[in-house]
Amino acid sequence: MNGTIPAPTIEYALLAPMLVVFGAAIIGVLVEAFAPRYLRSAIHKPLTLLALAGAFVITIWQARTGIPTTPSAMGAVAVDGPALFIWGTILVLAFVSVLLINDEGHFVASAAAVPGSAEEERALTEGATHTEVYPLVLFAVGGMLLFPAANDLLAMFVGLEVMSLPLYLLCGLARRRRLLSQEAAAKYFLLGAFSSAFFLYGMALLYGYAGSVDLAKIGTALGSVGGQDTLLYIGAAMLGVGLLFKIGAAPFQAWKPDVYQGSPTPITALMASGTLVAAFGALLRVFWVALGGLEWSWTPIMWGVAILTMVVGAILAITQTDIKRMLAYSSIAHGGFLLIGVVALGNNQQQNASALSALLFYLVAYGFTTVGAFAVVTTVRDAGGEAWHLSRWAGLGKRRPLVAVVFSLFLLAFAGIPLTSGFFGKYAVFQAAVAAGATPLVVVGVVSSAIAAFFYVRVIVLMFFSDPAADGPSVVIPGGTWAVGAVAVLATVVLGVFPQPVLDLAHTAAQSLFVR
Repeated sequence: MNGTIPAPTIEYALLAPMLVVFGAAIIGVLVEAFAPRYLRSAIHKPLTLLALAGAFVITIWQARTGIPTTPSAMGAVAVDGPALFIWGTILVLAFVSVLLINDEGHFVASAAAVPGSAEEERALTEGATHTEVYPLVLFAVGGMLLFPAANDLLAMFVGLEVMSLPLYLLCGLARRRRLLSQEAAAKYFLLGAFSSAFFLYGMALLYGYAGSVDLAKIGTALGSVGGQDTLLYIGAAMLGVGLLFKIGAAPFQAWKPDVYQGSPTPITALMASGTLVAAFGALLRVFWVALGGLEWSWTPIMWGVAILTMVVGAILAITQTDIKRMLAYSSIAHGGFLLIGVVALGNNQQQNASALSALLFYLVAYGFTTVGAFAVVTTVRDAGGEAWHLSRWAGLGKRRPLVAVVFSLFLLAFAGIPLTSGFFGKYAVFQAAVAAGATPLVVVGVVSSAIAAFFYVRVIVLMFFSDPAADGPSVVIPGGTWAVGAVAVLATVVLGVFPQPVLDLAHTAAQSLFVR
């Protein structure tokens, strides 16, 4: 031995979308350190949008030039069809979320000041802004890109933490209802750290079982390693807890309504769309690539989690009077619908491709609708900020019919009404589950959808068939919010009327995951 360590081989071209986002985030940190305060916002906004747009263009170029069949970065990152599809989805959702962030008034002037203190009042008077939001968002998006593409558990854990840590900070920066925002950040941080510990301990146990953190090697070890089933089952269970927490599946959903309610609404939009897409991508990669051979053991548990998630999300949403908490429970219910697609994965390759493509389509449809819904929430405002209580939305259809119609469209898409993107998303997932023999689970999904439709329709009736209050809220629509609403409406309608091109694209992407 000569004592030399071989240099790692890094396929920089394949990793370019992530590198662009992380590079822009690092530049953003340097801007915060060295640029004059009055110039920072003017630099951050175009830098962030250009980085996300550039990364998306590179992702499209990679998909068109050929999908790799082997992992990159010494086997740590799998830039395959599902990863590229999820990357493109996350980047577009992050781009429109940043357009919401660009509209002023969402973030506190001084996060270090005690709420209601003289220091906070002075920061408000001086017009201070937290431009650190932009590099934090870019780091979170970079983590979202790494998390679902990681091909070993160590890289996945790094992606999980890089995604989560900036979000913990961003959740506590709401301009109004400061104590609620700080409470949301504290809850998210504590419970998120707890779930990360489960993930890390599960990863250690699976390493003890398989002798590797590589997902494919863990999958291979399932059929060759004997006498260590305790390590395998406990490790898989703990890993599952960490991943199910990130998607807000019951019984690990308690953080979601509180965090969504207290966070700045643009950050809520980013978490409800991009984080969910990334978490489901990671969940699919772990439970198919690494634990696919353990299907008969984890599928019954996933049945129970899916049923509980759908029922809890649909029923508890009915009791909510806060619009953001209602949308949070709606997100929980949709997580249950997506888990139906995870259950539909089996031993048949064609069936697996259909189930995965249905999930990818559902993630795209739900992501755009969610961002659009939260964009509308930012426009309905009282004197103290956004009008979150449902009673303040009464009569909105008579005062601002266009805003009410757009919000109604998003609610109908959540409910799965035909000619909206939500209908075809649920139809594709339910069809894949029926083909896999999970018809009872689909029945529960249909019943949960019917329950969920009640609280969606309740809001529509409140907006159009109730008299507006004399001191009703105002509607303020900045330019960025207009653009986000238009993109979300277009996506909701187009994916509901002409879903086949995106379904075909998702199917093509899904097939490459199963090339081993």
